[in-house]
Amino acid sequence: MGARMSDAVSMQDIGFNAADSWPLAGTLYRGDVPQVAILISAGTGFPRRFYRHAARYFAARGAVVLTFDFRGTGESGAVDLAQSEIDYPDWGRLDMTAALETLEAAAPGLPLVQLGHSAGGMFAGFMENHAKVVRHAFVSVGTGFWGAHHLWRIPMELFFWWGFGPWELARYGYIRGGGLWSGEALPPKVFKTWRRWSQRRCYFKPDLEARRWPHYFDEVQAPICAWVFEDDGIATPKSARDTLRCYPAAQSSIAERSPKDFGVSRMGHEGAFRAGREALWAEIWDWLVQGATPR
Repeated sequence: MGARMSDAVSMQDIGFNAADSWPLAGTLYRGDVPQVAILISAGTGFPRRFYRHAARYFAARGAVVLTFDFRGTGESGAVDLAQSEIDYPDWGRLDMTAALETLEAAAPGLPLVQLGHSAGGMFAGFMENHAKVVRHAFVSVGTGFWGAHHLWRIPMELFFWWGFGPWELARYGYIRGGGLWSGEALPPKVFKTWRRWSQRRCYFKPDLEARRWPHYFDEVQAPICAWVFEDDGIATPKSARDTLRCYPAAQSSIAERSPKDFGVSRMGHEGAFRAGREALWAEIWDWLVQGATPR
């Protein structure tokens, strides 16, 4: 099962800059005698502090772990979010790229692996330095196409895209956090790009084919294991398979799981990173460190 657990975990808040000089906030977790460096890339609207329980667990197993806030969110926020030019792919092509460089500098000589939650896995193909990653774990990663989600979610999602969201943009210029959208506030371009992609099953493929942004989806070769949960209405097996098709050169597999497999009553789209998910994190650890495919 890998390295022993240790109580000696240090935590350090840091700042670093993306290539375009945008200041980003991160937290480094470091355990005794680390053997691997893990980049945890967040889902849309999730601040880095949400991943602190999993980060401490992995550090205690023997890792250097970096969590960070995407630009426009958390402590990497914008002064005037309504007027910001932040677009959705910027989180992958600029922020995740910079975060990996920062982690490499903090953990010289250690193998680099990535744990992506939702958009944090989806955007791995935007990373200019993706070839430095030796293995990816995708957790609750699936396209945002509403038609591939659980049926009970569809009315709420359509209202979010075409009712609530436009009203928020008209009234405030961005999507506020809280209420119907419980995550961090979203820049206007992030919302609009996400909405455009989510109206079609091919998701962002037309934009990739048009080279709207630099990307490397066809070049990613690091193996991917994707965890999906039966009560996750977004990252369904169908939407996860659609995601993995965007990484044609990478060997990939899907681990379909139920909350009861880990002794909990709920996973949903975000539950994999809540406290008390050590049984799941152990599976992820074995994959990231040893390449052990879950059974």
